[in-house]
Amino acid sequence: MNKQELEFEIAELKMDYTRQQGDIEKLETTGHARMVEQAEERLEKMEQRLMELNQKLAEL
Repeated sequence: MNKQELEFEIAELKMDYTRQQGDIEKLETTGHARMVEQAEERLEKMEQRLMELNQKLAEL
């Protein structure tokens, strides 16, 4: 994966992360606790992936 591809994937993941945060806020206000837990788990996975991608980018 080259630098441009890494930067694109990071930007895309950040947008998804922001969208997921908004979804969590909506779920919290409507009382869907189980769905909030699942969404938070997805956020954690996204955070991990962002760390991996940023590390790869730093190594280039």
